[in-house]
Amino acid sequence: MNKRWVLITGGAKRIGAMIARTLHLEGMNLIIHYNTSSDDANNLCAELNLSRSDSAIAIGANLTDQSEVESLIPEIIKQTGQIDALINNASTFYPTPIEDITHNDWDNLMGTNLKAPLFLCKYATPYLRKSKGCIVNMVDIHATKPLKNHPIYGPAKSGLVMLTRSLARDLAPDVRVNGVAPGMILWPENEPSDEIKQKVIDQIPLKRSGEPEDIANTVLFLITQANYITGQIISVDGGRGIN
Repeated sequence: MNKRWVLITGGAKRIGAMIARTLHLEGMNLIIHYNTSSDDANNLCAELNLSRSDSAIAIGANLTDQSEVESLIPEIIKQTGQIDALINNASTFYPTPIEDITHNDWDNLMGTNLKAPLFLCKYATPYLRKSKGCIVNMVDIHATKPLKNHPIYGPAKSGLVMLTRSLARDLAPDVRVNGVAPGMILWPENEPSDEIKQKVIDQIPLKRSGEPEDIANTVLFLITQANYITGQIISVDGGRGIN
């Protein structure tokens, strides 16, 4: 396991950081991608390298800049020589009421949630084929359940679901491709009111929000124990999707 290198986009904070810590604990080496969170990424790498030297590196890139997306995988190969798993975790999320939508909103939300994962998969595929690796795309339960005032974000994640299934077919049998669809795991950084939070919890059969560990453990399963699973989307939502 300690010969595996895993790229986690948006891996410096929140769920991405928990995925990093979980995979690292299992012996994997990590490439922590960040956009603006350089301090968080470097601090996380320092923490991981303290427990196992030379096991984590941080690399910055703006995933809405095609030239930076194109250069990300070659830079990783230059430093590590391989990629064994790609976790497309980076995401942009904010409301875009139809009357306020701009072209920049489209480019940003589609760019981070769909375009960047597609091209990172493209550039990583030769190395993933060589290592018989895998791809895990972080989608969203709102890829199939529309969220009010999010008419770009939802379709972007829906596209990522279809991209996951398409690539699972195209890259088989060498590379497995699956997705994880989180439900209510972490509240947005601008937290809603307690009333809105309770309304969300009331929609969840398990009557509570999840934890970042729930997502991280699912990703770990898909990488290490799901050798006969590809093209699937696993919802980690406390049952919310059945309502």
